[in-house]
Amino acid sequence: MATTNIPSVSFVRFLKHSFKILKNPLPFHHNNFERLGDTFQLTIGWNKKVVFSRDAAFLQYVLQKNHRNYTKSEIQTKDLSKYVGKGLLTSEGAHWKQQRKLIQPGFHKKQLVTLLETMNQTISEELKNIKTNQPFNVFSVFNDLAFQVVAKSLFSGAVRAEEINRLQEITEAAQKMLVRELRQPYLRSWFRWSGTLEKHTNLVQEARTLLQKIVYDRRNSGQREDDLLDMLLDARYEDGSAMEDTQLIDEILILFVAGHETTSNALTFTCELLARNPVYQEKILSELPDQMTKESLGFLIREATWIPMVIEETMRLYPPAYFIDRVNLDDDQYKQMQFDAGTSLLFSVYEIHRHPKLWENPLAFQPERFEKRTSNEHSGHYFPFGAGPRMCIGNNFAMYEMIMTVAQLMKQFRIEPTSKPIEIEPLITLKPKNAMLVFQKRK
Repeated sequence: MATTNIPSVSFVRFLKHSFKILKNPLPFHHNNFERLGDTFQLTIGWNKKVVFSRDAAFLQYVLQKNHRNYTKSEIQTKDLSKYVGKGLLTSEGAHWKQQRKLIQPGFHKKQLVTLLETMNQTISEELKNIKTNQPFNVFSVFNDLAFQVVAKSLFSGAVRAEEINRLQEITEAAQKMLVRELRQPYLRSWFRWSGTLEKHTNLVQEARTLLQKIVYDRRNSGQREDDLLDMLLDARYEDGSAMEDTQLIDEILILFVAGHETTSNALTFTCELLARNPVYQEKILSELPDQMTKESLGFLIREATWIPMVIEETMRLYPPAYFIDRVNLDDDQYKQMQFDAGTSLLFSVYEIHRHPKLWENPLAFQPERFEKRTSNEHSGHYFPFGAGPRMCIGNNFAMYEMIMTVAQLMKQFRIEPTSKPIEIEPLITLKPKNAMLVFQKRK
């Protein structure tokens, strides 16, 4: 692989900082961006390089203007797919295009409105687990909440709590195993020989068997729940055929993986920022309806202003999907830079969202910068859900869930910070660490 006109970071420098990179690579990358500019290449092994960029226009070029020449890396198409199959997140080419066209209608705003009551009721139940009047790590509550919202939206009330809990355990175990494989590639042979990989493969098969039973029971029940599972069962390809069960289960697993961790991360960071900027708690409270009825939920989703602004600003500072990876299929060039086919590119959404040339006071929490909800003011440098044809299909689902969660939180609690700010843990997604906050019941 050859690249030209791109500043380089040597393998020696990479090795020198390897321990710190293993714990948190973001400071290392930031230092290189500050020294070398918005795009640089890092040598990570013998004749193996990765191009890092925080050039927002370059990312837009890759995701939108020339997206046909770029594919996802093996991290998603190979490493992740062995745990969740070939669903929307992990597939490419004609197969992805076919699946996207099939599933997209189920995530239109009008379709999602039918799920609002289920989502809101699930949120209400899960928020009962928040402890008050003491420092409390809220991430675990939001992690369970986001998983339960996906599960109830998929399966309504037709699945036992034990089955949902088991699916959550397996999903999270598989994600942790993937992180170990990516962060410790030198142990991959050991993972195979020791049976660790086989153990997690068996867990995934258990989840698939459980999901197959849920699908079978729904088909044979003769009842409609009008949930996401019914939508997936109803979906038809252009030739009139339905998804085969293997593909259906792949898509369900993808919804679990993609639909819960990013949301729980964003909700945790939102609470941290609200705790340290309490004026926005009162701004949100002032526009909430007295009761969360079916009608008021629709109004909240359509008309609320402060909650979406706060969430958007949180995802700017702490984007759950903090890196976007691509590989070019054919030789390409951008500006004066040349890329041979097969070049690995990693775009830092985290850096783009904090770039001083793109944002005024980039490190400050200022929700007002998203005041014009229908404006495209930030569209060229704001990528919380990606962009282009592969923009996250669940972006509206996630926003509705987060809006309703923040609304219920503000109705019930005042959130106060602890002395130690929240930390970040960059894994597959940008996770919060030691998310200790104090929740006080409103009177």
